[in-house]
Amino acid sequence: MTEPPTPARTAVVLGGSHTGMLAARALAEFADRVVVVERDVLPEGPEPRRGLPQARHAHMLWSGGVRAVEELLPGATGALRAAGARRAPVTTDMVVLGTRGWFRRWPESHHVILAGRDLLDATIRAQVLADERIQLLGATEVVGLEGTAAAVTGVRVRERDEGERVIEAGLVVDATGRGSGASRWLTALGLPEAERREVDSGLVYASRLYLAPESARDGYPVVNVQPDLREGVPGRAGFLLPIENGRWIVTLNGTRGGEPSAAGDDFVRFAREELRHPVIGDLLEQAEPLTDVSVTRTTLNRRHFFERMPVWPENFTVLGDALAAFNPLYGHGLSVGAQSALILRKVLRRQGWGAPRLARRIQKAVVRPVGAAWDLAIGQDVFYPGATENGPTLRDRLLAGYVDRLMYTATGNGRIARRVTDVTSLERGAAVLLSPSVLLAAAVGPLKPALNGPPLTEMERKAAGLA
Repeated sequence: MTEPPTPARTAVVLGGSHTGMLAARALAEFADRVVVVERDVLPEGPEPRRGLPQARHAHMLWSGGVRAVEELLPGATGALRAAGARRAPVTTDMVVLGTRGWFRRWPESHHVILAGRDLLDATIRAQVLADERIQLLGATEVVGLEGTAAAVTGVRVRERDEGERVIEAGLVVDATGRGSGASRWLTALGLPEAERREVDSGLVYASRLYLAPESARDGYPVVNVQPDLREGVPGRAGFLLPIENGRWIVTLNGTRGGEPSAAGDDFVRFAREELRHPVIGDLLEQAEPLTDVSVTRTTLNRRHFFERMPVWPENFTVLGDALAAFNPLYGHGLSVGAQSALILRKVLRRQGWGAPRLARRIQKAVVRPVGAAWDLAIGQDVFYPGATENGPTLRDRLLAGYVDRLMYTATGNGRIARRVTDVTSLERGAAVLLSPSVLLAAAVGPLKPALNGPPLTEMERKAAGLA
């Protein structure tokens, strides 16, 4: 007869979204039982849910995140592709106007998976919950942690129909996202408040779903128009991502003084007249809007430096947006969450379940992907008026100056473009950008002349009705 799981061999994951599900998958290798506590009632398939308003906006999973997902859930990429998700090679299928000009469409270096967030979450969720060791506890709110400053022993939850109770656990993972109460829960246990930094560019997101023109529904490139801080105006940007079922998800955004509106009849105008190039607006003229415009203002960068705390309780760790939330403009949140869940598994394999200081080791280990994405996110945002209380630091200025030079070089140097995408794809650390050969190339600048317009092929122009 099988023994029932003991609290010591039970893991609890707080939050049933992307990072939470992948963390549950990682923990199932070691725990007898994994309980995923989720505030919402999760849908059976790729449908919207109330607690994830950001799902209405553009998302991408960079290849560094794709590889992590595949390690945790072998076959996940195939399942996503079978469900309609697109695989777009970087930068071959990308038409991008960067700060310093149009990027050429170099041979593939990395890739991104493009899909609606509902489809992405539902596909991963179905694979994770197929494991009988993983139990989903929906419609349940997290109240706080049980234990002391030395060790967490469980979590207090309030179920919609059952009232409040305690779930005892040998490890609790917080993956509740931007709204996490981790800092509050820890101080309630008697721990000091963690260092935190926020960089808020004031960015507002407006997104809409379109049906692409019939001839442009298969294999159309990503189109991205980025802002140029040197212009001294609010930063306005736009993404057009081809996703499942012949649809385009389009996200427009602007910082303080340049925000897009929620008005449907202003969406195309903003894309054509407010961005640095009208290409996205021109493409939308030929497409059919399928939804109203969804707007969000929850875009600030926030990072908790839990790894720097002088003491940390056993049996508790924080992952995903609960640890560090990034401006969605850069598309790194999903990939960082996946890589952090994979690191969780690697540390558990190396240290063993219940090892002393296990939670602290996990917290320190996830700094690598978090720190890389953080530097990429704040490198531009910190320069917008009002983004921080004291403005950019000297480190911020030096980093931004060098990155700007690299981006300029990458517009006309394929080798440097590949090194940059090594980092933006989260496949390699930023140290590759400081090698002698890269430093020399940055000093020389681009090897090819600047492009004078978006590098769409003649076939792509015709397919979208631009020719």
